[in-house]
Amino acid sequence: MILLADSGSTKTHWCVIDGGLIIKQIFTNGTNPFFQSVEEIAAEIGTNLVSQISGFAIDKIYFYGAGCAFPDKEQMIKTALQRYFTADIEVGSDLLAAARGLCGEKQGIACIMGTGSNSCFYDGDKIIENISPLGFILGDEGSGSYLGKQLVGDCLKNQLPVALKEKFLLQYKLTPALILEQVYKKPFPNRFLASLSPFLLQNIEVPQVHELVLNAFIAFFRRNVMQYTNYRCPISFVGSVAYYYKPVLEEAACTLDLTLGKVIQSPMPGLIDYHS
Repeated sequence: MILLADSGSTKTHWCVIDGGLIIKQIFTNGTNPFFQSVEEIAAEIGTNLVSQISGFAIDKIYFYGAGCAFPDKEQMIKTALQRYFTADIEVGSDLLAAARGLCGEKQGIACIMGTGSNSCFYDGDKIIENISPLGFILGDEGSGSYLGKQLVGDCLKNQLPVALKEKFLLQYKLTPALILEQVYKKPFPNRFLASLSPFLLQNIEVPQVHELVLNAFIAFFRRNVMQYTNYRCPISFVGSVAYYYKPVLEEAACTLDLTLGKVIQSPMPGLIDYHS
């Protein structure tokens, strides 16, 4: 049996598969070796995963995760998994998961747009071009954390209609002081900011909101995708933000005369096909 994992900063989707068939699916909290220690990652696996798959004989583990683009970070994930499993373990980036889930064995541009964002040109086997996303402070254009950051910035700098600002603060039970505390003092500020982004979707008909989201997606294309040699080929996306904001994403692509390819919520179905 194979254990597949698609891990973002917010959640991890685990699938036990056998002969291409899904035997069991589990969802746990996200992991990211840039922001967590081996001990923290191992605790999450031990507490929320191991007991749910204890009856399965896992022979191979493919773990794709946010923050797993460097050998030392890959080793952190392996070390955490090896505390509980004797299976052969391969660790790759969440971007490689997106590329394999979207493109399979064909070349194309694959993008992630969820809590964070990323992109690459994939040759059907490996990633051959990548513009670093730089994380939610310096980059991650178009992501949930980026949208949330733009939202709270516009809110606190009075760039939104007064009624909309009041609606936002009331809906999320926030004050300016609480927002600053969550962003600057609490762990995982990217998750907090991303958790606010659904407010934009709920109010997308408000001109200022629509413009905020559209500009975020245009920034993603300009600052990332349009640097690739073959950026005119279809551009495919995986992730909740791309999936739920697809009409605005299409508008951004059209504005820049780009071609949108697949837009799916999760790479898991494609990963199951790839590894089967």
